[in-house]
Amino acid sequence: MDKIGFIGLGIMGRPMVHNLLKAGFEVTVYNRSQPPIEEMVAAGAKAAASPRAIATQSEVIITMVTASEDVTAVLAGEQGVFETIKPGQVIIDMSTISPITTRQLAQRAAELGASMLDAPVSGGDKGAIGGTLSIMVGGDEAAFERCLPVFQAIGQTIVHIGPSGTGQIVKACNQIATAVNLMGLAEALVLGSKAGVDPHKVLQVLSGGLANSRVLELRGASMLEHNFTPGGKLALHSKDLGIVTTLARSVGVPLPATSLVAQAFLALEQAGHSELDHSAILLYLEELARHKIGE
Repeated sequence: MDKIGFIGLGIMGRPMVHNLLKAGFEVTVYNRSQPPIEEMVAAGAKAAASPRAIATQSEVIITMVTASEDVTAVLAGEQGVFETIKPGQVIIDMSTISPITTRQLAQRAAELGASMLDAPVSGGDKGAIGGTLSIMVGGDEAAFERCLPVFQAIGQTIVHIGPSGTGQIVKACNQIATAVNLMGLAEALVLGSKAGVDPHKVLQVLSGGLANSRVLELRGASMLEHNFTPGGKLALHSKDLGIVTTLARSVGVPLPATSLVAQAFLALEQAGHSELDHSAILLYLEELARHKIGE
């Protein structure tokens, strides 16, 4: 069983490490801040002082960080993974980043004799905790097959999409569908409530018909409660829609609905709601309608 190095212990990373440990993997972790490292060590992981050190102690290296520049830093920066990576090792980047950056880093890894898979995930913190994430993987198929037990420890729907970068492309598609779903659900709840209907009844009916969705199942009840504890931070989804917009422009695909949601997210960020869950898009619709649901 491969020794795993894991870089990035945020909302998603910590439960993913817990599930890898439960599956019997030996895991070494690195994070910029110390408290998450201490939590993982208490759970049975080992600690490393840098991404460079992670690469010396692991056969498969997983990165789960915020953005393209962060992945570039932990792989290609000072004290990065590429300083000590050896032929035969596999990097799995499970962050959501630009497919262009992914392909550039994968090319560098190949030059060093290693493989790199882009394997972004969907399912939020609940999926990470439950080990039920959807994982979309781009890169070498042999490397994918080798790492399948790793993916099975943290996810449920695991699909090899195609060459390097294609996992990130499918994640972009996922972020479109999720964003537009969130906007539609928020609009429905605000309209129903301001028109005089109990929003709980609206949600009950929507959940039993064609309008039901995973977004509704995971976020509907918390939206009614105005509980925006982050499972998927609004700022990160906003960042992802920037990737989506760039990709869409590069291939000539108009995204009118996604563009509206991107602007709503930007407005919420400017209003100080960056750290809330992305379902806080409800606040944007409530502000436009001058109505708080349930009142």
